[in-house]
Amino acid sequence: MEGKKIAMENKRVLITGGNSGIGKVAAIELAKLGASMVLACKPGDKTQVALAEINAVARQPAINLPVDLASLESVRDLVGEFTQRYDSLDVLINNAGVFPARKKLTDDGFELQIGVNHLSHFLLTNLLLEVLKTTSSARVVTVSSMLHKKGQIDFASFRGEKKYNSQTAYAQSKLANVLFSVELARRLAATDVTSNCLHPGGVRTDIMRDLPWLVRKLVDLMFITPQEGAKTTIKLASDSSLAEVTGKYFDQTRLEHCSQLAEDEDLCGQLWRESEQMVELSASSERS
Repeated sequence: MEGKKIAMENKRVLITGGNSGIGKVAAIELAKLGASMVLACKPGDKTQVALAEINAVARQPAINLPVDLASLESVRDLVGEFTQRYDSLDVLINNAGVFPARKKLTDDGFELQIGVNHLSHFLLTNLLLEVLKTTSSARVVTVSSMLHKKGQIDFASFRGEKKYNSQTAYAQSKLANVLFSVELARRLAATDVTSNCLHPGGVRTDIMRDLPWLVRKLVDLMFITPQEGAKTTIKLASDSSLAEVTGKYFDQTRLEHCSQLAEDEDLCGQLWRESEQMVELSASSERS
């Protein structure tokens, strides 16, 4: 059962990576439901095309606030721009992700996958927490992957110190998404904000663009469409039956068990504290 999508009129949604793949599909569908969509993407032709597609069906005009998620300074600038414009946020969708075949570093010296997939979204979410808390029944939705179950957290690899393996780095970053989402739910337990994460399914998206041509062709044959993959994101953002559900993991719209490591509160707490230090989050948020 898909669940019930509620009307999203007067609901503001900020989504990273909303200019392609499941992010763009989710933005289009949420805009159709009446949401005011704010994309957080690099400026350029791809983002302009996405905005045109969204606004062709939107009830309220969608905009893009430029950001480079490989730069923590850019994330801070994004939050500054958002909070200058708006005083509420109903749904934050941490959607953007990268999967480079070769080792790359962020502007801040972090291995690119842990930097973009986890640390940038960790900082973004924390900097927007006060805005989320002032909005009734706000939601944080984080896109992970079933591959998180193959992941381990190796703090010594966060700055690319160790030999790089793209799949190991990806699994680690997606596990970090899950641990962050679960820990965030714990810390927000006394508030009106929920935090859930998801596996969208194996989806044909631009995240595979750095893989060899033959691998990408095989992925195209085996994986599902972005339209199918976006269903879980849309559900977690708009399903009225999930208004009070928090700290959960969904696999292709179904509630599922995530890695047992998410039950390790010490590990979740350590990841949170290490992430705070790495992104230089000045105000440490204690558990409610």
